[in-house]
Amino acid sequence: MINPVSQPVSQDSHAPGGRAAHPGTRADHGLWLRRYHPVPGAAVRLVCCPHSGGSASYYQPLSAALSPTVEAIAVQYPGHQDRRAEPLVGDLRELAARLVEVLAEEPGPLALFGHSMGAMLAFEAARQLEAGGREIAALFVSSHRAPAVHRDEGLHRTSDADLLHEVRRLSGTDLDLLDDDDIVQMVLPVIRNDTRAVETYRHDAANDPVLGCPITALMGTSDPRVTLTEADRWRAHTSGRFALHTFPGGHFYLNVHTAALGRLMSARLTGGLDE
Repeated sequence: MINPVSQPVSQDSHAPGGRAAHPGTRADHGLWLRRYHPVPGAAVRLVCCPHSGGSASYYQPLSAALSPTVEAIAVQYPGHQDRRAEPLVGDLRELAARLVEVLAEEPGPLALFGHSMGAMLAFEAARQLEAGGREIAALFVSSHRAPAVHRDEGLHRTSDADLLHEVRRLSGTDLDLLDDDDIVQMVLPVIRNDTRAVETYRHDAANDPVLGCPITALMGTSDPRVTLTEADRWRAHTSGRFALHTFPGGHFYLNVHTAALGRLMSARLTGGLDE
C-alpha cells in the first residue's frame, strides 16, 4: 500500500524548468511513462502502476527481470518524485482517465500490472481502455482485495502518527528514513492523497461490465492488508481466465521475489503458462 521512499529528491528532468508539460502533448507522455529497459521489438508491453506514495523507479528491478522478453513501462503519478511540482490527483477514476489518455499513444498489445493502490488503478484503467475498444492482453493485480470487497477503513482520515504507524507495519521500505522529519513531512501529504484516492474508489457493479481480459491475482501469504479469500474475489471481475498465485512474505513480497514474479508474468504474457 505505502512506501514513502519514492518521494521527491530532484527537479523534474522531463520538462523544462521542472514544470509539467501541457496535457495531451508528447512531452506529457514522457512525464507519465518511464522505460528503464527498453525493448523496441517487444511482443507486449506491461504498464506498471505503483502503490500509495510510490513512484515509477520502484519498478526498476521488475523491469530488469522482465527484459528482454517483456517491456515494462512504469507509471509516474502527478505530484510524485520528479513531478512534485504538479497537483496530486485524489480521485482514482480521474487518475485512470488521465493515464488512459497517455496510453492511447502506446502501440501494440498492452498488459497492466498494479501493486496495492496500483492494483485498483490498473483495474480501472483496464476497464476504461476496454470500454474504449482497446484490447488488454492481461491484468495483474497485486496485494489488494477485489473491487467488490469494500472495507471503510478511513486510513486517509487518521492522524499523521497513525498513518506513519501503518507505513511501518507494512515494512515497504527502509524504516530508518521515517526517523527523518524532513522526509516524513515531504511524503505524508502524498501518502494521504493516494490513500484517499483508493479508499474512496467505488466499483459500480451495476454499470461497470466485467473485464474480458484474463486476471492474475498475486499476494504474499502473510499480507496483513488482504486475505486469500479477498484476493480470490478478483475472479468475479473477468469473463476470461483467472489465476491466483501466492508468494512467501507480506504486503511487499515482491521486494524479495522480483525474479520469480518476473518469470511468472513473462510466462503468462508469452503463452508459456496456461494456468
